Amino acid sequence: MVGIKFYVNENFFNTWTPQMGYVLGYLYADGSLEDASYLRGKYIRVSSTDRQTIVKIKRWLKSKHTIVKQTPWHAKGKERFLLRIGNQKLYESLLEKGLYPNKSLTIRLPKVPQHCLAHFVRGYFDGDGCVNLYTTRGKRGQRVIRKLTIIFTSGSFDFLLGLCDTLQRKLKLRQLKIYKGTRAYQLRYYTSDSVKLFQFMYETYPTHTYLPRKLVTFKKFFKLRQRI
Repeated sequence: MVGIKFYVNENFFNTWTPQMGYVLGYLYADGSLEDASYLRGKYIRVSSTDRQTIVKIKRWLKSKHTIVKQTPWHAKGKERFLLRIGNQKLYESLLEKGLYPNKSLTIRLPKVPQHCLAHFVRGYFDGDGCVNLYTTRGKRGQRVIRKLTIIFTSGSFDFLLGLCDTLQRKLKLRQLKIYKGTRAYQLRYYTSDSVKLFQFMYETYPTHTYLPRKLVTFKKFFKLRQRI
């Protein structure tokens, strides 16, 4: 509502912590800044199909704002949950961290301290990444692993290039080609590098937050691998 100010921790992004790194990564993927001059307000928007993720982010920010359920535009779409926070100080602190309105095509990887890098990458992965496990049937009918893939998606080539370079230096991953899809760019990692990425992103599991359905896929992979 215009004219009503709800409480939020304005200093949340001033200090690098695991939670802050995760939320910033998630905002780089599924968040945006809105300069609504017609309302004389500056807003942070973050949304997800997973309500619990938005609830956690709201709790960490100590926000009193309402989470709004958004109905899909088409029959095959999924409902989303939106947290919209109007706060100029929080908005400006995110500008300093490299976010800005209409960021999707031009955003770049920010400078992230080493102790928060895994949390930032996991936050981005939970927002705009996916993991796929491909299996086939063996001669005896058992499920056999073909490959495990991790994909990071972004409208910005420069963001994925920065992410690729950073992960290559940090984890000794292969330097990969960035693919251009119909709507966005993709950075794809395959089985051996995907395992390294999993170990990096989930090193502190279960202490810090993660998206459960993505972790389930990794657990299936390791369970099948034990049978080999």
